[in-house]
Amino acid sequence: MQDHAARNSDRKATRAPARPSILDEAWHADGIVVLTLSSPRGPVTLSEAMLSALQLALDRLGADHDVHVIVLRTSGPAFCAGHDLKEMTAHRADADGGRAYYSELMRECAIMMQTITAIPKPVIAVVHAAAAAAGCQLVAACDLAVAADNATFGATGIGNGLFCSVPMVELSRKLGQKHALEMLLTGDLIDARRAYEVGLVNRVVPADQLFDEAMRLAAAVARHSSAAIGFGKTAFYKQAEMPLAEAYAFTTDVMLENMMHCDAVEGIGAFLEKRQPKWKGTKP
Repeated sequence: MQDHAARNSDRKATRAPARPSILDEAWHADGIVVLTLSSPRGPVTLSEAMLSALQLALDRLGADHDVHVIVLRTSGPAFCAGHDLKEMTAHRADADGGRAYYSELMRECAIMMQTITAIPKPVIAVVHAAAAAAGCQLVAACDLAVAADNATFGATGIGNGLFCSVPMVELSRKLGQKHALEMLLTGDLIDARRAYEVGLVNRVVPADQLFDEAMRLAAAVARHSSAAIGFGKTAFYKQAEMPLAEAYAFTTDVMLENMMHCDAVEGIGAFLEKRQPKWKGTKP
């Protein structure tokens, strides 16, 4: 583990490309990478720059065989306040009233959210404060989420005359329909405990324990075969959109492919021999 951690430290110093100040990347043991989003002016928002920086990071880390888990956190007074409304409002002066700009912004946001789902690495959101509108969407898009007990969540766009139609995609898939619709129709903030009850977050802990709890969860995932995790995460989202019989046929094929992988050979052998497995491979 020490050798792996040292290699991670070397990689951070030599291989990670220069990043904008709004996004910091830190490597930890067992292939856990912490991405910290920040804003030079107030709460973190999904501005043009943030969407671009996050997209580049997800694409790169998602393809890196040494990455096992991505932990996504932010700094500042909110987890994420949604899109940058000042940046968006400035484009009202465009010749088309901002239509082309808004179209491209929503497209880039949708691609980034889908990338979280598409990459084979689990992504864990660490929510220390308010997650509003597209910020709430970001939490829902992540595979897992840990929240501080003082965090809040809301599809707040309706209060500004803008229904959270794009955030609705994630909320309607991760929450029950009535819970999702209540958030979308009222725009009311819900507290962390209610977010846990409706399935938006996995764990709620005191604020001073938040990051440690998220890292414990990341470590619980990272100790397993990254290949098996990759097979499983990819299949989970695909089968969820299929009819029952099609889902069984699809996951049977996935499990067969996983069974033939060297990590399954090693893992089953280790179990039968009553020893700890030594993971060897990555998902093709």
